[in-house]
Order: sequence, then C-alpha cells, then structure tokens
Amino acid sequence: MKRIEVRLSLPVVAPLLDVIKGLVADLQSAPAAPVSPPDPDDEFSSEWTRDLVAAQSSDVEVLLSLFGAEFFTEGVVHFDQSNAEAIARSCSAVRLRVRERHLKGLSDESLEAGEVDLSKLDEGVRRSFTCYLFLATIQELIIQHLDESIIGS
Repeated sequence: MKRIEVRLSLPVVAPLLDVIKGLVADLQSAPAAPVSPPDPDDEFSSEWTRDLVAAQSSDVEVLLSLFGAEFFTEGVVHFDQSNAEAIARSCSAVRLRVRERHLKGLSDESLEAGEVDLSKLDEGVRRSFTCYLFLATIQELIIQHLDESIIGS
C-alpha cells in the first residue's frame, strides 16, 4: 500500500489545529456546503441531512486523528489508502467553513491563488488563512501521491 509520511513543525501546526478544532462543533451540526435534500418536502429530508452531517463528522475525526500522540512526539503524519478519501473530504469541509466564518473579507480568487498580504491581516484572520492553505496542501499531497491508489481501490 502506498503511504505518504509528512514531517511537520509542531509550533507551526498547533495553532492551525486550534482553528480546525474551533469549527468541529459547527461541522457536527450542519453540512459545510450549502446543500438541499433531494426533495425538501420529503419526510426523509431531515434524516438525509443528519446522515450527511454524520459522514462529515466522521471524516473530520479521521483528519484530527492524524494529529495524535505520534504527531506530538515525532511531528509526523501519515496518509494512505485507508484514510486519504476521508481526509480529502474533511479538508474540503473545514476549508469551506473557514472561508465562511473567518475569511469573508478575502476574494475567492486571492484565496485560491494564495495571494494575500499577510501583513495586512489581523492575527486571527492570518491564522485562519494559513490553516486554509495548510489544508489545501494536504489535499494536493493526497491527489498527487495517492490519487491512483484511491481510484484503484
């Protein structure tokens, strides 16, 4: 099985984890992306939304599990076929919520290009923007190095 091992700096990543953890309760109560149930009048629409949120919450748990004891002792996280899809999905969900909650003043174009003058941002927005980029980088690593493995599974 193909596996990616990434060494990260604890002092750099810890504040970004605080941003993610600050959104967990919100991500456990509502979908990150605005979605409509297949049939809003259907009696199963609330169950459909509940299942969507449960899957999203499970994916976020997989992402946060990367940053357990091994990370805090060795500074290493691992991605492989068993966790890549959930991590990629959870990165998307968290990025959407970071965008919605903390980065409203930045255009989508500047966010996606990473062209933001950090010196003009207050500390909270700067940390949220850095988290946004960090999660995008994780997604890129998964796509670049595990995409064939994911498709092949």
